[in-house]
Amino acid sequence: MDVFQAVDSRISCRWFLDRPVDPALVRDLIARAARAASGGNLQPWRVYALTGAPLAALKRQVGEAIAGHDPRHDDAEYPIYPKTMWEPYKTRREEHGVQLYGALGIDRGDAAGRLEQYKRNFEFFNAPVALFVTIDRNLGPGQWADLGGYLHALMFLARGHGLDTCPQESWARMHRIVGPFVNVPPEQMLFCAVALGYGDHMHPANSFRSPRAELGEFCTFLGFE
Repeated sequence: MDVFQAVDSRISCRWFLDRPVDPALVRDLIARAARAASGGNLQPWRVYALTGAPLAALKRQVGEAIAGHDPRHDDAEYPIYPKTMWEPYKTRREEHGVQLYGALGIDRGDAAGRLEQYKRNFEFFNAPVALFVTIDRNLGPGQWADLGGYLHALMFLARGHGLDTCPQESWARMHRIVGPFVNVPPEQMLFCAVALGYGDHMHPANSFRSPRAELGEFCTFLGFE
């Protein structure tokens, strides 16, 4: 598919087919995404790729750690969201939750059902490949922006091969487990994980598209008249 289709068809895929991904393709995607823009060519990203037995072992370890408690209250290495949300961000986030849980038939008052769905993050939604992405703790906002650029380049390249992805900041709450497991050096911070595989587009979790704001809500044009 062309780049326009790749951008338009990207979703945060929340269920994957039980279908392996060619390891050579995974390596190629990770390498090619490094062409993302990088201020001063610092290239601040660091990637740890897991599949097969290592991924299964990590999922077991995390599953045991979160059994019986709510990992949404575990501390991440950085604030994933502001403690108090304001408009228009508050409404956007709430409406996204309505879409996701509505598609899955989970009622707003079903706390147990919502928690169960959240915990599926730590199963990578059945994806056969997991990528953990870290950044040096001493780098700043410019390099965090570059890291985001790398992630998007990776996700769009994946779409070009018919693959799907789900970027998961939720994994930043598991840094105490992930760090030692993949030997993240202490100067590196776990930013997120990315689930990678062939998406199950018949699954209810993938049955909706998150809306985007109209152009006039986020862009001001001067001199275009």
